[in-house]
Amino acid sequence: MKIKVGFGFDVHQMKSGHPFVVGGVTLDHHSGAFGHSDADVLAHAICDALLGAANLEDIGYHFPNTDERWKGADSLELLKHCVKLIQDKGWSIGNIDGMLCLEAPKIKPYIPQMKENLARAAGISVDDISIKATTNEKMGFIGREEGVVAYAVCLLQKD
Repeated sequence: MKIKVGFGFDVHQMKSGHPFVVGGVTLDHHSGAFGHSDADVLAHAICDALLGAANLEDIGYHFPNTDERWKGADSLELLKHCVKLIQDKGWSIGNIDGMLCLEAPKIKPYIPQMKENLARAAGISVDDISIKATTNEKMGFIGREEGVVAYAVCLLQKD
């Protein structure tokens, strides 16, 4: 069996009046992530991890923010597209591990639905996806709730 590991990172500015979509779930919060698509920071980090492991450029290459086709796009659809790209190269997903860094809201109540959404979009079992969250201890732009960050790693395998 051949394996590859990928790493993804994404960051989005927080703005009042925007929906806050993470892992395909709209969080109940006074502000949301701002971006060209729905700004789902976790889905974007996962896309970059998958694309990187398969040596397929990055999310900006496939879905540039200068292309109006992706304006307001559902990031779970972007994830599905990335999964197809890696499958076309003969890879399958072993597992995905995601980490969110934000001060608020608390993520724990949303994690089961996020895992279901992301697992369905990636075509893997919920048992093969992990989502965790931490704060930035009130330091920096994350601590001031000006932005949100996500990291992701994945394992790809070929039989």
